Amino acid sequence: MSLHDHDCIDSAETEPVRGIGRRRVLRAAVAVPTLTIAARVSLDAGMPTAASAAIPSLPDTVEILDVADVLNLAATPTMGLLLLEVGADGRARLELPRLEMGQGIATACGMLVAEELDLPMSKVDVPLSDARPELLFNMYTGGSSTMRILYEPLRRMAASARAKLIGAAANRWDLSAGELETRDGTVVAPDGRALGYGELAEEAASVPALRATPKAAGDFKVIGHPAGRLDALSIVTGKKQYTMDLRVPDAMPTMVRRPPTSRGVLVSINNKAAVEQMPGVLGVVAIPESHGIVRIPPGVAVMARTFGQARDGVAALDVTWGGGVIDGHSNETLNARLRSALPPLLVPQLGAKVVEGEFTWAPAAHAPMETECAIADVRNDSAEIWGSFQIPIVAMQTIADEIGLPQNKVRLHVVPAGTGLGRKAFWDAASQAAQVSKALGRPAKLMYHRADDMRHTRLRPPQVHRVRASMLGGQVISYEHHVASIELDLRIGLGEILSQTAMAMPGGLRNAIGDRVYDTATFLTMVNSPYNFGVSTKLFWPVAIPMDVTAYRSVHSQPTRGVEEIMANEMAMALNKDEVDFRLTFLRNERYKEVVRRVAKAAQWGKEMPAGHAQGFGFHTESRSTAACVVELDARDPKHPRVTKATVVVDVGKPVNPLGIKAQMEGGIAEAIALTLKAGVHLVNGLPLEGSYSQYHWTRQRDYPHEVEVIVMPDSGHPIGGVGEVGMTAPTGAIVNAFTRVTGIRPRNFPINFDVDFTPFPPGALPPPAYDN
Repeated sequence: MSLHDHDCIDSAETEPVRGIGRRRVLRAAVAVPTLTIAARVSLDAGMPTAASAAIPSLPDTVEILDVADVLNLAATPTMGLLLLEVGADGRARLELPRLEMGQGIATACGMLVAEELDLPMSKVDVPLSDARPELLFNMYTGGSSTMRILYEPLRRMAASARAKLIGAAANRWDLSAGELETRDGTVVAPDGRALGYGELAEEAASVPALRATPKAAGDFKVIGHPAGRLDALSIVTGKKQYTMDLRVPDAMPTMVRRPPTSRGVLVSINNKAAVEQMPGVLGVVAIPESHGIVRIPPGVAVMARTFGQARDGVAALDVTWGGGVIDGHSNETLNARLRSALPPLLVPQLGAKVVEGEFTWAPAAHAPMETECAIADVRNDSAEIWGSFQIPIVAMQTIADEIGLPQNKVRLHVVPAGTGLGRKAFWDAASQAAQVSKALGRPAKLMYHRADDMRHTRLRPPQVHRVRASMLGGQVISYEHHVASIELDLRIGLGEILSQTAMAMPGGLRNAIGDRVYDTATFLTMVNSPYNFGVSTKLFWPVAIPMDVTAYRSVHSQPTRGVEEIMANEMAMALNKDEVDFRLTFLRNERYKEVVRRVAKAAQWGKEMPAGHAQGFGFHTESRSTAACVVELDARDPKHPRVTKATVVVDVGKPVNPLGIKAQMEGGIAEAIALTLKAGVHLVNGLPLEGSYSQYHWTRQRDYPHEVEVIVMPDSGHPIGGVGEVGMTAPTGAIVNAFTRVTGIRPRNFPINFDVDFTPFPPGALPPPAYDN
């Protein structure tokens, strides 16, 4: 049944999706009052207070309204359609309308349900919801927004379900609901009688909907306490099902030959018939580049009975390609274009001390462990798609249009991902799999080769930063920061096809307000300066280059705020101040300062370090959360520096799962080490050189600090903040600042050590299989 303020509707069995059974006894949707709660944007959540020892700066846009606030407002109208059920087995089942991609949101949301239902976590299931177009903007995973959006609605939903279960027991025992309590999945009477939720679920479905108030924080038994991931056992035992692991009947392995340059044009397949005669090959299909709202990358697909045979077929193809969209471009030419977009900085005030610099950040790949993969079964009158989607509704709608089916004839199943970080906001593999399945009349299980997943992916765009800080009389009187970046591809809209179309079509919203205004608005709802730096300006200059780019974890904040943390240290040096004391002087509010004090104490800031070693400090605030980090760096060999210890203190306002928050901070440290020290993409003639983990120098076990301490601050009384984005920037600043302290070098180009120390694979060809090496 559906729980609303005014009615009750008995649930009905829905037609089962192949391989995915569904049963519902008590179904609860979010009560109407939750819509009011969910729509409240905390305008004072991050507002600064003036620091008496610093010249106050005006608040950043993000302090008033950030990207998660925008997503929250967009999600609010359909919040009443989210689904929670309690079955005859006494288990709770929440259909999560977001993608679990390792960030732990399924567990955290399960904790909210378990808390308000007084149910053990072992009796809570949180499967991912199929694409549901009726949810409109409410299936968008990104911007560290999930817990900020769902924290109150899910608690109210579960509290309402609990009230209905109590009502059912009260009716059966002819008692007042106020006399009853719930405990471990049962309703208990004053005389000790107890009924399990499973026994009450059917009766509860007919109990009138009740307004229920979630628990006060002082009564929490689950929220705020460490909890292991719901899927931890299945992950460590190999039972976790990712897209690659799914066994959809008759889905045939499929791989794709791709051009030797980014988005090269398919001209001809010169030996199609010969490849089709190879052992196990079932078909060869041209995938021309589409020019729809979100393009399908070009390629030639080979379907076979095994992936080995598909790979052999791809390697044997003789294909003629035309030029790509960024042929001739390299990191150097792109940086030159970005520099030319930046206006000169203002002339500093006469007599002021000046700290300035120009910084570059190389393109970066998401590099997930699971390469792009999707399964599609396209028939004459229907289709089913399986894959990992951060924005599943628009993916389903777009694929339906591409294969010529009505949207209500396409089912899209969201499968957990090992990681997403923005890459899963696009659905290239699913579009390709659907095209191949339609052409060959068979289900296709399409998987990218590792080399293609790095070379023909969507990258974090390169950036160039130009910064100048002016100081006078011991004060920072101005901070000017200009950022040039290749324009992000944001045609995904807010998660469904109408806003997507508005963002993409000529004359649409994006064109009407101007690309620069639109991208600047995106930048300004993400990047937040925590300091009182006098007259402080940040200007964003997007450059239109047809390069495949997309969002990346903390895509604008990590490089922009990372640069600001480097500049903060250089300003501290110019004023002869300790870098922690400098921040305590110029940070905007006491919440920030408390995090700084806590990490400095925990890490023993200022302690004596061995020769060639140094501590470094970094601070960050984003998504209504705050983090500070101290690292210890061994840079006796500046070409191979290594972080040996990291201490992080993080304040997320209202921690739901401290264990999950710690895991996110540990992941942020790993990413900061990679992107700051050695992981980037070299573009040469329009194609990344990197094509494997041996070439893309991501953080390995040997690179990670042996000692990591993450301190999660208790509930601070502030609104709940996000976790995914906030963990990268403080370690970024800390690593660079430690490097400068120990080597005397002030890095300006990142990653710091960025050599081509490998032999690239030939463009347009797959490397030999590992078993041939």
